[in-house]
Amino acid sequence: MTGEVLVALATLTFLEIVLGVDNIIFISILSGKLPPEQQPGARRIGLLLAMGTRILLLFSLAWVIKLTAPLFVVWGTDISGRDLILIVGGLFLMGKSTHEIHGRLEGEEGHGNARTPASYAAVLAQIALLDIVFSLDSVITAVGMVNDLPIMVAAIAIAMAVMLFAMEPVNGFIDAHPSLKILALAFLILIGVVLVADGFGQHVSKGYIYFAMAFSLGVELLNIRYHRKRRRRAA
Repeated sequence: MTGEVLVALATLTFLEIVLGVDNIIFISILSGKLPPEQQPGARRIGLLLAMGTRILLLFSLAWVIKLTAPLFVVWGTDISGRDLILIVGGLFLMGKSTHEIHGRLEGEEGHGNARTPASYAAVLAQIALLDIVFSLDSVITAVGMVNDLPIMVAAIAIAMAVMLFAMEPVNGFIDAHPSLKILALAFLILIGVVLVADGFGQHVSKGYIYFAMAFSLGVELLNIRYHRKRRRRAA
């Protein structure tokens, strides 16, 4: 394996991990609706579904390329099959995240305790649906960077292995800090807005989005540390 191939593999793996952050957040929050004993399995299956979807799309590149062909025009903008998937997925992500925020702010203090846990199949179905949306972005990025299919598959497999290893610590940290759950859901709403905008031809650089997410997360971590120190002093 040449140095050029190794650099391409390392770069693409890093990008796939970055692009998979929203997947981890979404899977973590959705799996939290299941009984505790079912949550780890749902998270692992969710990430395996994400990896499988990405690899299947890579092996269906001809179909993915056809998705970019315009189907109809809305407000002077050509809408393709890819755009439709992004718009529907973005709207679903926005609606689901808004519903989850409402449930956490209102339901837990009101009628939330009467709610029955979500079914295992329903949670996996929702994860699989959003995996398709997130995978399109990931695969298009991979195709734009590397033309070698084995390298793309290897990068996705390595990235998913890293995320599988990081999933439980990330989930445990989010569970331990309820404010981070609200922040994570707000991130998902933002990502949903970006997906819808992208579907209508208004591309927003992911660099701005990830910078905003990193900045907000940094402020929240400082806030958590500040309150932890206050509690220690009070004790």
